[in-house]
Amino acid sequence: MGSAGLDQARAKMRDAGVEEIAIETFAHYYRLLEHGETGMIPESSIEPIDMERLADVEVPDDVAAAAIQKTVVIKLNGGLGTSMGMDRAKSLLCVRRGLSFLDIIARQVLGLRKEYGARLPLLLMNSFRTSSDTLHALARYEDLEVPGLPLEFLQNKEPKLLLKGLTPASYPADPDLEWCPPGHGDIYTALRGSGTLDLLIEQGYRYVFVSNSDNLGAVPDARVAGWFAQSGAPFAIEAVRRTASDRKGGHFARRKADGRIVLRETAQTLPEDQAALADLDRHQFTSTNNLWFDLHAMKATLDQRDGILGLPLIRNVKHLDPTDPSTPEVVQIETAMGAAIEVFDGARLIEVGRDRFIPVKTTNDLLVLRSDVYEIGADFALTQVASDVPFIDLDSGYYKLVGDFDQRFPEGAPSLQKASSFRIQGDYTFGHGVQVMGDVELSGKGAQRVPAGEVLGGSQG
Repeated sequence: MGSAGLDQARAKMRDAGVEEIAIETFAHYYRLLEHGETGMIPESSIEPIDMERLADVEVPDDVAAAAIQKTVVIKLNGGLGTSMGMDRAKSLLCVRRGLSFLDIIARQVLGLRKEYGARLPLLLMNSFRTSSDTLHALARYEDLEVPGLPLEFLQNKEPKLLLKGLTPASYPADPDLEWCPPGHGDIYTALRGSGTLDLLIEQGYRYVFVSNSDNLGAVPDARVAGWFAQSGAPFAIEAVRRTASDRKGGHFARRKADGRIVLRETAQTLPEDQAALADLDRHQFTSTNNLWFDLHAMKATLDQRDGILGLPLIRNVKHLDPTDPSTPEVVQIETAMGAAIEVFDGARLIEVGRDRFIPVKTTNDLLVLRSDVYEIGADFALTQVASDVPFIDLDSGYYKLVGDFDQRFPEGAPSLQKASSFRIQGDYTFGHGVQVMGDVELSGKGAQRVPAGEVLGGSQG
């Protein structure tokens, strides 16, 4: 017998047309939440993990080519980029030469199809907020959609729950804010509920490569596909060594109780374990969110579990309107897709180069991507040409929102190829052809301009 809060949430989801399997998955996590589950992973319950390196693996060319023939590419594309002031799909943001993330992704896939003679379908997991804009933007690529397969399937949505009472939140001023996505762990529920999982199997595909649409390093590389195919693993994640910029992010570890690989996110880390989370020597690897899974293994596991994969709960507490702290606190029930690694026997990790992990979460990341740190090749893959990726810290008061950021770099990003770090405190607008050398820090009061062609080095007021 369900609680009143769960009954109300179920009714609200059914009225909104949410798939029944998504409702049952939500109910599973609601019950965990109701019984006090927090999803926390104590440091005492895990130990560090090591893994093989892609650079050391031998993948014959014929194995790589055969694997990419059976691979489907899925991009997570539900984000709006609201943290950067956007109100549409973040993947529509311009990256370079008038090309958006979506443009570059589409051209990467089309190029690989030509190189390998592969069907290599591209599917997008959109949200109800990104679907229309995304499909409109991709309409220019007439050959992108593979006959018999959709170009998208939709992420599910669920009601935000009031922290007090765990009943669905109501917000007549903006009813959309009553809903939230269930985290990217919803991909498995959405694939099954939409019928896409069965459709891909019926059409002869075997492997799925999943990555975020804001990570242009996540090319569906045939060599990685070949490694995954010859490993025989049901599920795998590409990992990278953590750097200073990853201190606050999640990491891989091994659970002492059963030896399973786990992915511990920041939201699953106790306050007293934050120092261990940030210890780059202890926990050396973070997730790229580049995932590979075997379609047959995924279907069999979902069938065994009545469609509920059983990923660890992430209990995310926010305000009902994230921009208004006077609105009530709500709980958003979330899961992380990478956490599925603990579900599958024989799941694997592999260390890849940082060139496969170029996420854009802030305008700091966007500045690097728009600079000359990377080159975009004829195949639209990104190549890092700088010896190191510089650390960027822009004043959030002037650069956090994309509109403000663009106004301050009207002539494009400065050269960062020879930069180690670049910190700005204050309001600076940059002319054309500015170069940043070594460690640079700008600080000053009032609006200031960096002249065209200026070479910056050291601390400057």
